[in-house]
This record gives sequence, C-alpha cells and structure tokens, in this order.
Amino acid sequence: MEGKEEDVRVGANKFPERQPIGTSAQSDKDYKEPPPAPLFEPGELSSWSFWRAGIAEFIATFLFLYITVLTVMGVKRAPNMCASVGIQGIAWAFGGMIFALVYCTAGISGGHINPAVTFGLFLARKLSLTRAVFYMIMQCLGAICGAGVVKGFQPTPYETLGGGANTVAPGYSKGSGLGAEIIGTFVLVYTVFSATDAKRSARDSHVPILAPLPIGFAVFLVHLATIPITGTGINPARSLGAAIIYNKDHSWDDHVMDFLGGTIHWGSSSSTLSHDCHQSHSFQEQEL
Repeated sequence: MEGKEEDVRVGANKFPERQPIGTSAQSDKDYKEPPPAPLFEPGELSSWSFWRAGIAEFIATFLFLYITVLTVMGVKRAPNMCASVGIQGIAWAFGGMIFALVYCTAGISGGHINPAVTFGLFLARKLSLTRAVFYMIMQCLGAICGAGVVKGFQPTPYETLGGGANTVAPGYSKGSGLGAEIIGTFVLVYTVFSATDAKRSARDSHVPILAPLPIGFAVFLVHLATIPITGTGINPARSLGAAIIYNKDHSWDDHVMDFLGGTIHWGSSSSTLSHDCHQSHSFQEQEL
C-alpha cells in the first residue's frame, strides 16, 4: 500500500504536464523575459531584415485598405441592404483581412498593420523607437497607396460615396465618436497583447499559431459595434489614408477625432497593458 502511494506521488512529479497549467510543474517551460528593446538601435538600419519588415508592413496595409475600402464602396453603391453584404460583410472584410495579413507577416515584421499596435508595443519596450517610427511611416504610406488605387479604379463612385473615409454619423456627437474610437482601439490592442503573451506561448505551443484569429475576430466585433457611429477607425493609418485620398473638409474634421482617440488610448495603454501584459511581445520576436 505504501509502495502504491509512493508511486502515485512520484508519478505526479514525474509527469508534470498532467498537472494544471500555471502550477510550479510548468516552471521549466516558463518564458524568461528578454531585456527591454533599446530606445535607439542604429544597427538596425544596416540590416536587411529591418527594411524587409517595413516593406511587409507597407504591402500588408496597402492590401488591407484596398480590399476594405472596395467592400465599403460596394455596400454604399447597392440600391438596398438586401443587395449588398451590409454592415456584417464590411466587418468580416476588415476582420478577415487582418487575420490573413497578420498570419502572413507575423514572421517578417510582427504583423502590426496598425500604428496603434506598433505604438503600444513601443510603450511596452518590445521594439525600438527606430523600428516603431519606420513601421508607422510605412503603414501610413501603404494605406494612402491602397486608398489611391481604389480611387484610380472607381474615381466617380469614390468621390460620391465617401471614399471609405471615417465620419461621425448623423445623430451622434463628436464626443460619442471619440469614446467609440477610444474603446474600440483599446479592445484591439488589449487583444493583441493578450494573444501574443510570451509566457502563455511558452506553456502552450499552439498559441502563436492561433494568435491572428482572436486579433481578426476582435477587429470584426469592434466594426460591428462602431460602424454605425464613426465607420470604425481604430487604425490611424486606415483613417489617414482614406482621408488624404478623399480630401473633404468633413472627413478631415472627424479624422482629427480619430487620431485624438488613438492618442488618448495610447496614453492609457502605457500604464495598463504594458504593465499587465509585461510578458507579451511581438510576433517577430516569437518567430525569431
């Protein structure tokens, strides 16, 4: 009897994977936090992987704007809601593209495709200021080019149907739109930090592979909630690209609100997400 009890006790220690995740038995799999990224890293400028990552962000944001703005234009051109994919289709286009593009670029650039995500990771010291600024510039350029290609293909509908620019819908105040953008951006960046949590990835090998799914799904849900209010920004590059190409006064007025919402969110995320998700890091760090 004593031997059996000893076997059970030894067996529990011998096969720690049978114990609940998060116990001391998983200590050998715990992730060791790397040192914070330096503020400036001039050596990156001579690395091909640095420039390749920026090109990946440009292409991804270009494709993101091209597909999503075309979807928005198609919905607005329809004679009635039954003849189009509706708000649900727009939300699926945004969420589906983020899922696909994050999956494709995760091993190259980290799959940001959004200055809000890039800046949040910079505040958490997961990438240098050099890389963060480069990413955001390439994201904005990609968004401008993506919206510009849509206008080149459909110049008249683009001008008459709003060009996919973010504006506050009638019946909502600018304060309501600002609040919607702040909360929507927070949901997105919080999901990114949670889905790329390095400590969880060290325990569960499937987490890095599945990470694009919750990120894309978060984008889908936020769009369902806020398309009727602002058309859903939550991505400063997406809002900037559409506003520059459409270039109408009311779109610029509301675009300032989108950027203000993102700025307020960034300030709050520096004291919350970067602390609570201290173990998180970008996809690129996981892959490399």
